[in-house]
Amino acid sequence: MHSVKGHGLMDFSHPVDTPLSGIVTTRLLGPLCVTTTEAGPLQVTTSARVIAHFTGDDHVSVLLQDSGSVIIDRNDRQTVLRPGSLAFTDTTRPYMLNCLGRFRTHAFRLPPHWLGLREADLRRIAETPVQPDTETAALVIPFLFQLADNADSYGPHLGPLLARNAADLLATLAAERLARETPQTGTDTAGTVLRLRIKGYVEDHLTDPDLTPQTIAAAHHVSVRHVHRLFQHEGTTVSRWVQHRRLEACRRALSRPARNAPALTAVAHRFGFTSYSHFSRAFRAAYGMSPREWRTNTELRDTGS
Repeated sequence: MHSVKGHGLMDFSHPVDTPLSGIVTTRLLGPLCVTTTEAGPLQVTTSARVIAHFTGDDHVSVLLQDSGSVIIDRNDRQTVLRPGSLAFTDTTRPYMLNCLGRFRTHAFRLPPHWLGLREADLRRIAETPVQPDTETAALVIPFLFQLADNADSYGPHLGPLLARNAADLLATLAAERLARETPQTGTDTAGTVLRLRIKGYVEDHLTDPDLTPQTIAAAHHVSVRHVHRLFQHEGTTVSRWVQHRRLEACRRALSRPARNAPALTAVAHRFGFTSYSHFSRAFRAAYGMSPREWRTNTELRDTGS
């Protein structure tokens, strides 16, 4: 085997008697990233160092096998992904992909809140091949193939809409798989999907100061009580979830390089905080320091001071 360092982030290996060749194409449909890889025999290894490098870049990845087979190797557990099947992958732990022959794989990378999967839930279904053996899977898998094959043809408005549809379908499929894994819990698939849609709605309206349980319930044609009940299953309230996502958005904005950094009050107001003092108190409670201290520490890390 011949090994190549992938920009210091991943190790690529291939048999020494074959040329290392392939095509990698990446398309963006809103926040959904679709990457298609077509190559010959190849081994891709990622490590804890790679994962640490991407800390804060949270995402969920779904692999869809088009041709050839891929062996996913993690902690001595091997899973074979064959053509026409998909697998949710846990990107927070080291793994190895082993492709013994020519293959073509689509990878769908999307924000975790679009699926609403807790880390423990993702690990229960990760790397388990999903075949089109249920009505849900038989609907999702062909849709994803169409989405990947035609991603270049979608316009700037249609692409994000289709990405949202893909996320809803994947969320439904994940809920179905979780129900299979733990049928005694009585997983409410419809409730899970609605909660995911609400979370997506929240993400799209973080800058709206009028984002409240009442407006969220009205937008989804359900009662406020029902919205609260959905979030009780996660040990939180919808108001706390909205504030958590707003604070995360502010934290990311405050981590930008100093030359592009907006004013602290502008960040707070942009993401729905009408009072800077309230924003500052909530930020400190969440991250252990004030917004100004967070920005200063980020600048010191960037400059190596």
